[in-house]
Amino acid sequence: MGNPEGSRGPAEQRQGPVLRRRDQVQPGTTDQRLLDTEGDSEWVHTDPWRVMRIQSEFVEGFGALAELPSAISVFGSARTSPGTPEYEAGIRIGQALVHAGFAVITGGGPGAMEAANRGAREAGGVSVGLGIELPFEQGLNPHVDIGVNFRYFFVRKTMFVKYASGFVVLPGGLGTLDELFEALTLVQTGKVTRFPIVLFGSEYWSGLVDWLRGTVVAQGKASERDVLLFHVTDDVDEAVTLVTKETGR
Repeated sequence: MGNPEGSRGPAEQRQGPVLRRRDQVQPGTTDQRLLDTEGDSEWVHTDPWRVMRIQSEFVEGFGALAELPSAISVFGSARTSPGTPEYEAGIRIGQALVHAGFAVITGGGPGAMEAANRGAREAGGVSVGLGIELPFEQGLNPHVDIGVNFRYFFVRKTMFVKYASGFVVLPGGLGTLDELFEALTLVQTGKVTRFPIVLFGSEYWSGLVDWLRGTVVAQGKASERDVLLFHVTDDVDEAVTLVTKETGR
């Protein structure tokens, strides 16, 4: 059963799939450490425990969104002020997506995200917000009907793509660009198929598009067809038509 009291410890120790030998053998057993009511609490910050938290975030996200109807993820700046043309465009996009039969998914924050959630809610659709833990707490905006908060960006990103049929991207900053280029990479590499990406606001996005064509493609870092992976428009109806057409709805 075990070593008699005072005897020398084992030269080999098996902890589930992990094998430890010589000076890597740990005192006690896993059950003993689990049931011990005293001791260091640093274990909640170890990588094995983080794996469990990551797994739980996937489970919570999948469970909350599994029955969601076809949806479009809308991205844009949290700094977009209410009453501006960009904010009003976000509202109209949210409304138009609902009228086209989609739920609307955003990052759940203020600005352009709030505008799209507001449009979806006012149109009687499903308004989803996928929040993220940040040093500066924002919380989910009041127009979110289904909200999930995540600790880990990569779990949240999975939800944006898994439960959406496409992206509409309003003017935004680094977070918006991060989501945009990840989606482009997934489409380019065939990880997702039939996934329309629409950039709304030609004046804002034109510099980026020119750089992609004039520098990235021109220097052979991407192909010309990669620039065809997205569309640019200033028209709400066209944006919705593009995602509707490419999703086969």
